[in-house]
Amino acid sequence: MSSKEYIEVILENAEKVHPEMSEYRQALEEFLPTIEPYIDEHPELKEHNVLGLIAEPERIIKFRIPWQDDEGNWRVNMGIRVQFNSAIGPYKGGLRFDPSVTESVVRFLGFEQIFKNGLTGLPIGGGKGGANFDPKGKSDGEIMRFCQSFMTEMQRYLGPDLDVPAGDIGVHAREIGYLYGQYKRINHNNPGVITGKPVTLNGICGRAEATGHGAAYFVANYLQDHDDSFEGKRVVISGTGAVGSRALEKVTELGGKVVAISDITGYLTTEAGVDIDKILTMVDDSSYSLKEFAQECDHGEFYEGESVWDAALNYDIAMPCATQNEINKTRAKNMVDCGISLIAEGANMPVDIEGIATFKEAGVIHLPGKAVNAGGVAVSALEMAQNAQRVKWSYEQTDQELQAIMQEIYEKCRDTSQHYLGKEDFIAGANIAGFDTVSKAMYAQGLA
Repeated sequence: MSSKEYIEVILENAEKVHPEMSEYRQALEEFLPTIEPYIDEHPELKEHNVLGLIAEPERIIKFRIPWQDDEGNWRVNMGIRVQFNSAIGPYKGGLRFDPSVTESVVRFLGFEQIFKNGLTGLPIGGGKGGANFDPKGKSDGEIMRFCQSFMTEMQRYLGPDLDVPAGDIGVHAREIGYLYGQYKRINHNNPGVITGKPVTLNGICGRAEATGHGAAYFVANYLQDHDDSFEGKRVVISGTGAVGSRALEKVTELGGKVVAISDITGYLTTEAGVDIDKILTMVDDSSYSLKEFAQECDHGEFYEGESVWDAALNYDIAMPCATQNEINKTRAKNMVDCGISLIAEGANMPVDIEGIATFKEAGVIHLPGKAVNAGGVAVSALEMAQNAQRVKWSYEQTDQELQAIMQEIYEKCRDTSQHYLGKEDFIAGANIAGFDTVSKAMYAQGLA
C-alpha cells in the first residue's frame, strides 16, 4: 500500500465512523496529505498504523454543567474535554466557552494542538476542552457560578502531570481565576494545574500577550529571512480577542500599519491605523464590541455585519485571528485581488480547504496556525515550569523566551519543508515537524 493509499484509508474510516463531525474530519483532511513525503521516508508508520492511532483521542470526557442565573433559575450546559495525545507530556490545551463548542470542534482543536505543542520543543501533549456556554451578556456572578460548576466536575481529571488546561475563546484571566479558585477549594493549592492565571495567582507575566505577540514574531522572522520587515506593510486582522488585539499591538510596534480590524459585529477600516489602547479594553470586557468602539472613535468607517475578508481593501498581510473557517474560496479570491502576499493564521484552521488551495495557486505565502499561534501554549508551558520551581519571571524574561521559541519554530518549519519538499511550504513543514516529534515519542514508548 502506498503512502497516499494509506492516508486515504484513514480518511475514509474517519468519514465512516464520524460522519457528523465535519470540523474534525476537515482537520484530518488538511493535515494527513501534507505528511505523505514523511510517510514515504518512514514506511514503518504504515506497518504500525500510527496514523490510525494518532487520529483518535486517548480519552473523551463529557459532562453536564448545572448552574444558577441571577434570577435563581437552574440552567444546564454541556462540558467536554478531549485528552488527545500524551506521548510527549501531560495534555495541554485551552478551554473554550462558546455556543459553537461541540465534540467535533473540540476534537479538531485537540488534534491541531498535538502538533502545535510538538513544534514548541516543550514536553506537553495535546488536549482541548470547553462548554457550549456563552459568557456574553452574563453577569460576573453568573460566570463565576458557571466556572465553579464546570471545575467541580473537571477537577477530577486534571493535574500538573496529567492535564493542564488554559484559556481560549470566552475564557480569559477572570474565568481562569474562578476555575482555579474552585479547584483549590476542592483539592489543594497547586497553581501548576491550570495556566493563563492572573499574575497575582502565580500566573506568568506576558501570557496574555503571548499568542498575539508570538504571531507577529513569527511573521517578522519570515520577513527578516527574506530581507524584509513590517515597516510600511499594510495589515488586516480579524478578531479583537486576546490574539487579534495583541497581534495588532505588536505589528504596530514593529512598524506595520493595521488598516482594518473586525469582530462578530462587523469591521472597521482606518487609514490612520487602529487605536490600540481602545481595542485592548475589549479583551477584558466581553460585552464591549467593535461596533461600540467605532461609534466612539472619530476616524475610520465601520461596516456592520460584514466580514473584513469580503472588503475591497489594499493591503499586504492578512492575519485571521478569530475562529475556524472564516475564510472560504470566495473570500480567499477577494483577498488575492486585494494584493496580499502573505497570510499568517493567528486562529486555528481559519481557512477552509478550498481557501488554502486558492492561496497556494496564487502564490500567497501561507503561514499556518499551529506554528504562528504556538506562542501562547509555549508560554503556558513556561508558566508550568515557573509554578513547579516556585519562581517568578519578569515580562522581559518571558518575552525573550517567546522570541527565541518563535524563531526556533519558524526555522524548524522552514528547514523541514526544504528537506522533504525541496521548497518553502510552511503548512507541510509545520505538519511534518510536529508529527515527527510526536510519532517518535510514541514509538519510544511502544506506540503509547
